[in-house]
Amino acid sequence: MLGASLKLAFDHPNPQSQFAWNSCQIGLLIFPLAPFLGFVAMALAALITWLQKSRTIIRRPINRGFALFTLFLVITSGFATNQTDAFLGLFNLVPYFFVFAGLNSLIQTIAQLRHIAWILVIGAVPVIIMGFGQLFLAWALKLQFLWIVLDWAIAPGGEPPGRMAALFMHANLLAAYLAIVFTVGLGLLLEQWQLKKKKNSQLYFLALTVIASFAALILTNSRNGWAIAIIACLAYALYQGWRILVGSVVAVVTTTLLAAFAPSPIAQIFRRVVPAFFWARLNDEMYPDRPVALMRKTQWEFAWSLAQQHPFTGWGLRSFSALYKAKMHIDLGHPHNLFLMLSAETGFPTTLVFCALLAWILIAGIQFLRQSNYLPKTDKLIFFSYLLVFGQWILFNTVDVTLFDFRVNTLSWLFLSAICGVVFHSHQNYKLSPNEN
Repeated sequence: MLGASLKLAFDHPNPQSQFAWNSCQIGLLIFPLAPFLGFVAMALAALITWLQKSRTIIRRPINRGFALFTLFLVITSGFATNQTDAFLGLFNLVPYFFVFAGLNSLIQTIAQLRHIAWILVIGAVPVIIMGFGQLFLAWALKLQFLWIVLDWAIAPGGEPPGRMAALFMHANLLAAYLAIVFTVGLGLLLEQWQLKKKKNSQLYFLALTVIASFAALILTNSRNGWAIAIIACLAYALYQGWRILVGSVVAVVTTTLLAAFAPSPIAQIFRRVVPAFFWARLNDEMYPDRPVALMRKTQWEFAWSLAQQHPFTGWGLRSFSALYKAKMHIDLGHPHNLFLMLSAETGFPTTLVFCALLAWILIAGIQFLRQSNYLPKTDKLIFFSYLLVFGQWILFNTVDVTLFDFRVNTLSWLFLSAICGVVFHSHQNYKLSPNEN
């Protein structure tokens, strides 16, 4: 059952990579509570894999693509208005490319994806408990050990107040994390349901965890998180061919949107059944006095104007915040759109390279899913859940930026590594495309 699944999680198809695989999984397990130690363990796994398979890693086209992207970032940093900030900004990206390249050679099979998903779900349990304690029991905690080794901060009542944030700096970041957990947890739950085992303890555990993560996601009061959860449910229903569930989800979403945005006489009808917690948050009536400078539309227009002024090299990484403060007289870390931020800070060519790399990974993953007729349905479902998380990450970053949160950023690159690793390994073994030399 669950214990057996955890035991199998430590088996790697290549015995030479066993230590690196163990290090990766242990790091992932402790990562939600001790992100620095967890990242060190995963980086160690990537480093060991680099030492063992450096020639294979260097020859992979996607890794060469990110090397080119790194070169573009360095060049644009040299043209930045504040070169110090720009070169410091490289640390939000470049170290992850190294880890990405190592892990996409370490992660090779669907079985490994399944184990990673299990570890993510299990590791999220204490975070979810802390979130509920924060909102309903007024838990407050400030625990710091050696600065970055262990740093727990739980604000009673949430951050911002009334919105669940748990250990994260902001409720939106917790929502991004929970969206990942909810999506892979739902995929595992559907897999266990398809297996139809009697007295399946894993099924009960997953059902409880998925429900809890969904409830926590709602309590983050993040519109982005709500949209991601709905997309996950709708995508799984479409993938499984459950037309009734698809219709139900569409009906619920339509009713909520009408309550939020329909003309007043029509909206009032639907507001009798839809709680104000949802429709007032969607149309911003919950926060009517928000400054114009905090509106996403204002931030996006400013970022676009910056990109047009320096279209080839941008203003430099980490430049948006200072430029926005000088114009709007308000502190803002980013423009709530990753692609507009990169366009403004690194220029259009660099941003297009990044988008092309993401598109390559997504298309390669979809092609693998469509062509892998030899895979069992449950394995396809697990791989589909990873593609779904990747697609959700892209959508989430069109209305927010997860790059600056250590936890979410690391998990995002882990998912990209996992997708690429399975695709490349399948190409090598099953000749779905030309083999690597």
